[in-house]
Amino acid sequence: MTRARTLRALTSLTGWSCVGIGLLHVALGNAAIPGAGSAGATVDSWGRFMGASFVGYGLAWLWAARQRPIPATPVRWLAAVFLLGGGARLLSLAVEGRPHSFQLALAAIELALPPVLLWLAGAEESAVREAEPEAVPASSVDLGEQAAG
Repeated sequence: MTRARTLRALTSLTGWSCVGIGLLHVALGNAAIPGAGSAGATVDSWGRFMGASFVGYGLAWLWAARQRPIPATPVRWLAAVFLLGGGARLLSLAVEGRPHSFQLALAAIELALPPVLLWLAGAEESAVREAEPEAVPASSVDLGEQAAG
């Protein structure tokens, strides 16, 4: 699989995963968090709101995945946010201690996948540039030919 195809697959997979996880949190609240138990109405409200925000984040990934070519800059920003989330989990681990093992697995994904996405971010734009013939800039047209015509 080429880098461009891998980028397209990962952006789509990331988008759909975020939308699905976000909707799960909106629908289930605290019950969507393994090991959370009943954290109360305040945390439930916050979690459902964050689930809706995660849906929006997933939709941004899907928007990027549907562009032709996939734009590198938005992918880099989205990957940076993803990496920030993994870093936030590490901060929580340092401050609060070990969470449920599922959260540790998510942290591993959130720390491992963004560097791959950052590496692939420009793959499709590069492939398009390489496939297109060199455009001749308007300034390179022979002015003598224009004057004679």
